[in-house]
Amino acid sequence: MRTPTVYPREGFSVVEDGETLRGAMKGFGTDEEAVIDIICTRSNWQRQQIAAFFEEQLGRDLIDDLKSELGGNFEDVIVALVRPPTEYLCKHLHRAMKGAGTDEDTLIEILCTRNNDEIREIVDTYEQMYDRPLAEQMCSETSGDLRRLLTFIVTCTRDDSNEVDCERAREQAEELYAAGEGRLGTEESSFSKILGHENFDQLRQIFEEYKNVSGNTIEQALRHEVDGDYLKALLAVVECVQSPPAYFAKRLYGAMKGAGTDDETLIRIIVSRSEIDLGSIKEEFERIYDKTLESMVAQNETSGDYKRALLALLR
Repeated sequence: MRTPTVYPREGFSVVEDGETLRGAMKGFGTDEEAVIDIICTRSNWQRQQIAAFFEEQLGRDLIDDLKSELGGNFEDVIVALVRPPTEYLCKHLHRAMKGAGTDEDTLIEILCTRNNDEIREIVDTYEQMYDRPLAEQMCSETSGDLRRLLTFIVTCTRDDSNEVDCERAREQAEELYAAGEGRLGTEESSFSKILGHENFDQLRQIFEEYKNVSGNTIEQALRHEVDGDYLKALLAVVECVQSPPAYFAKRLYGAMKGAGTDDETLIRIIVSRSEIDLGSIKEEFERIYDKTLESMVAQNETSGDYKRALLALLR
């Protein structure tokens, strides 16, 4: 069961919310508390209705108004919440591949954790927004085994069924063993082929069989056989097969531990998972780290309205 933290607001009134939000940004100063109270406690569908009200009834662009009144990380959170979810993820993918260098961690987090339906929506939306196929741009910005695995994923070659073939899972576990631990050197293409093609239920069975074949977990084998961004991508698939909330809990912890905060990752995960499984992520975070996600956000380098907005999404 996946538990969100943000649900559709009961008794939702687009007119009331729209007028309150406009009043909060009208004139001198901004009522940030009112912005948080509305934007952070409505579903994305309800926020889209408010944005339409701004355009059709007030002749204004809600995102433009928010950008003109807010600033910094607080603005990033609120504007992210107002964008359609897939459009928001596509903006992060585009930013990850724009200019010099590539943010492979963002590509992996977004692409290796989604199912085929979600990937298809991302692929379609990306091309509509940027007039270029996602696979084409991704291939120009990545290389080697990582590019091969991500290409499998974005071309939606993963099996759409939930069928599990136990006999075949045993054979595939043996193939993975023969491609890695069972030989000198590593045949990376076998890992990409199986982890990029099989449905998550089949992969779960393959990973169980792998322990019987090897005596090691698939994670232990991968850490021994591959490295770098390719390892991160394969482990993201493995972790999301086993527990997506645990994967995102670890990503959130990594964004906040040590000196400085990776605000972009922190915001992206909290916003994008708030209506999916952020409640489950909170539970896994506390189980793994023996502290609540809210307490780490509150004690971290977040502050002011930025902190209040994040905590409102985590309640």
